[in-house]
Amino acid sequence: RKDNGLVKDVFQTRHMMELRGNVGLGHVRYPTAGSSSCAEAQPLYTNYPHGICVAHNGNLVNTPELEEMCRTKLNRHVNTDSDSELLLNIFATNLVTASDSEDMVDTVFSAVQAVMSTCKGGYAGLYLINGVGLVGFRDPHGIRPLVFGTRKSSLAAPVSAVPATPAKMNNAKGRLDYALSSESVAIDTLGFNLVRDVKAGEAIFIDMRTGDCHTRICHNEPSLAPCIFEYVYFARPDSIMDGVSVYESRLKMGEKLAHKVTRQYPEHDIDVVIPIPDTSRTSALQAAYILGRP
Repeated sequence: RKDNGLVKDVFQTRHMMELRGNVGLGHVRYPTAGSSSCAEAQPLYTNYPHGICVAHNGNLVNTPELEEMCRTKLNRHVNTDSDSELLLNIFATNLVTASDSEDMVDTVFSAVQAVMSTCKGGYAGLYLINGVGLVGFRDPHGIRPLVFGTRKSSLAAPVSAVPATPAKMNNAKGRLDYALSSESVAIDTLGFNLVRDVKAGEAIFIDMRTGDCHTRICHNEPSLAPCIFEYVYFARPDSIMDGVSVYESRLKMGEKLAHKVTRQYPEHDIDVVIPIPDTSRTSALQAAYILGRP
């Protein structure tokens, strides 16, 4: 189900009761490319091969070149102005191209590698491949956040402990549920244990046919350079991204700002510190405390 508006207005209890299966993909962020029409609301879908959905957070900076490539080289029709559809079509085409390999794991990672070598910008997201599995991916610079979590499955035999890293997930196949999200708070709210952040240029493939979890770096020169605006504005304060508490980072920002003010303007006549926008409240409180102002 897709529509414009708030989650509480679009999804009612009756809609949730109609859901079938044990794998899902969701997206609740406003579009940053294209229009805000319902047609461009994510996830987006293509029926070949297998049937693939994508949910994506970020922006591509070479969309004109990618649109031209989809039309002239890949013979793919682009229906919207959304850059998410480009990520979807490029992955789908390369999944077909790499399908000569007998190993679906290699096929999936080869397709992700082709996406990362072609698509420029900051992006993180998920591909849901019908009957195959779920693929989480993060751009080679880790600009946009993506985290990975697990919990003990209620449908399988009990597991004594949750593995510490995805590399060890195969030892517990069929006994764990997996979740990927742009923020750790979603992992926590759903009762999952946060394992770690997806690395820059990394893809995680959860094979629904076997229960195995595979990881691979899909870029030759990954380098972590996360967007500072995630800490300043986008993220919830109780999130943890790349091992850094968003709340703690905002406290530090307010502290640094206050020290800079007192250093450059020792005789300042500041009366009050006002947080604008509201996400700066944490920083404003710390700055006000150090400045001795309300």
